[in-house]
Amino acid sequence: MKLSKYLVIALLSLAVISCSSNDGSIKSDSNNGKLNIVATTGMIADMVSVIGGENVEVKGLMGPGVDPHLYKASAGDVALLSKADVIFYNGLHLEGKMAEIFEQMNKRGISTVAVTDGVNLNDLLAPPEFKGNYDPHIWFDVDLWSDTVGTVKETLIKMDPENTQQYNKNAEAYLEELSELNEYVQERANSLPEDKRVLITAHDAFNYFGRGYGFEVKGLQGISTESEAGTADVQGLAAIIVERQIPAIFVESSVPPRYIEAVQAAVKSKGFDVRVGGELFSDAMGNPGTPEGNYIGMVRHNINTIVDALGQGGES
Repeated sequence: MKLSKYLVIALLSLAVISCSSNDGSIKSDSNNGKLNIVATTGMIADMVSVIGGENVEVKGLMGPGVDPHLYKASAGDVALLSKADVIFYNGLHLEGKMAEIFEQMNKRGISTVAVTDGVNLNDLLAPPEFKGNYDPHIWFDVDLWSDTVGTVKETLIKMDPENTQQYNKNAEAYLEELSELNEYVQERANSLPEDKRVLITAHDAFNYFGRGYGFEVKGLQGISTESEAGTADVQGLAAIIVERQIPAIFVESSVPPRYIEAVQAAVKSKGFDVRVGGELFSDAMGNPGTPEGNYIGMVRHNINTIVDALGQGGES
């Protein structure tokens, strides 16, 4: 296994070298003067695009429906990463299977930046079951996600100081939008009685959402979808739903629906019907060009779906 691991690293190194320019630089020089940026998740790509504006060209690795916990970079991804001026990723082990690739890129002189580096560690959740690591899903708390804007802005300024004024202006405007979004989410959450604020999803991704907006959150799988849910997990969650008469549970766009469907079937076997209240976007955004295809639209979709389903009993 160790030999296989080192062979993979060696192959990645060769891929990076082969994509480098003759002078040893890995930075792109054929992007019309724009910074060539690669971002791992859609949420990060969206933020960088907004703050960078016309001065950046952003490519996202993980599209709609892609699970970052399980994502493995392809040879094409390595080639794309090797041509970047800077790589933005979430950090906190969200992209756990890409850690070695980021390390190789750093060794070749390509900047890799975790947007969560700008977040105060005291604001992070560290669930016991996550073995001493922090919960990486910070984008579900809009106020906390706003703390990543500064890291992106300062990185762009460092890479491209000539456009400092534009980056500052774009970041300030985006922070205002996020503040308005946070208020909207809070207002919608507050419209739901406290005893109805119980959110049940496929995996435990919504803990920051729960803390930020007053929801009790329960996931069938753990914080990472690498963990497998067993029969006991399904039955235990079903028992809670029946006992508390929870009207709706939710599927996630990046997690197979069979997990929640199994819970729904277990609940029915106990004599209670729980409905699937809709699809939430958890670790990935919606399709480009749709309202859910950007961070603000995704968050609005999620809170509207949750409140409407739990307040009215959900949709079949």
